[in-house]
Amino acid sequence: MNNTNKDKENEILKLAIEAFRKNVPPQLNIKTFINQIHYDNFRPDIELTVEINGKEVRYRVEIKNYLAMANIMLLQIIKNENLLKPFLFVTKYINPLMADKLAEKGIEFIDAAGNAFINQPPIYVFVKGNKPPVEITENYPARKTFTPTGLKIIYALLCNPGLENTPFRKIADEADVALGTVGWFMRALRGAGFLLDAGGKEYILLDKDKLLQRWVTEYPERLRPKHMLGRYSGEHDGWWNQKELHNLNAKWGGEVAAAKLTRYLYPEIITIYTKKEYLNQLLMECRLKKDPNGEIEIIDQFWNFEENTEYRDLVDPILIYADLVATGNQRNIETAKMIYDEHIVRFIG
Repeated sequence: MNNTNKDKENEILKLAIEAFRKNVPPQLNIKTFINQIHYDNFRPDIELTVEINGKEVRYRVEIKNYLAMANIMLLQIIKNENLLKPFLFVTKYINPLMADKLAEKGIEFIDAAGNAFINQPPIYVFVKGNKPPVEITENYPARKTFTPTGLKIIYALLCNPGLENTPFRKIADEADVALGTVGWFMRALRGAGFLLDAGGKEYILLDKDKLLQRWVTEYPERLRPKHMLGRYSGEHDGWWNQKELHNLNAKWGGEVAAAKLTRYLYPEIITIYTKKEYLNQLLMECRLKKDPNGEIEIIDQFWNFEENTEYRDLVDPILIYADLVATGNQRNIETAKMIYDEHIVRFIG
């Protein structure tokens, strides 16, 4: 991890610990000890030992600048990965709705506003509704880097290692964005600590795993809805199992792509990515009909590069992973973890 992002995380952790001490019942005696330990891929990299009234709890900690809905699904994966030690989420601010959702899923947390959920019998703390201090509100991260255009460029960079060192025109073509947007975005990416200028027009993409997780968080809220072409229904259940899409200028995403890749689940939602100009051909060939309540969702392809031929008529595993996480379905979350371990981590871990 680069120093810029590590400093931000250390500051968030410091603020959250201070707020936790101030806002829990006064009879609780709290001591904390931070141990900077790096675990293998997809694991928290900090241990926090909390002693409350003589009971010592050693947490593995995940720190994020802010919490979005998709983050909760990712936190569930991390929590499931850390069964031997309690897991604690730390962030700047958690609103009451998110606090309830985290508590419902058993995800313990503290934030810099003093909100907290600690469930280590006989110790139980649940504080919500505290407003973020002014300084936190003012410094709340500007999400300019993760605009729809930025998300398209990030996806192209993650799927095509080395693309950051090609001319801006090449990046614009691959990401299907205007050439003029690439320059400011690359500067924003540097400012966010994800891109290092190595000199001589050479760049190094940093913290790719954290960049991926941030992209997965933002994608279902900021990019995916803008590219939805509509919902449809098919002639019969399971029609997708005998159908190939590569000759129709389309690709499977989501649960169908995951099923074909892992053989682990049976899809309930059928996700297809294609370009608008090929939509009518796809509908006719697959005999799909418009249905606002249909099980088929068709999404406009937002990239312009050729995917790895290893996956034939499937979108890149990164997008399959994001589609699964966005559903919030527990079996989909398990499948997403499998895809991450088997098809993603070797490229970005």
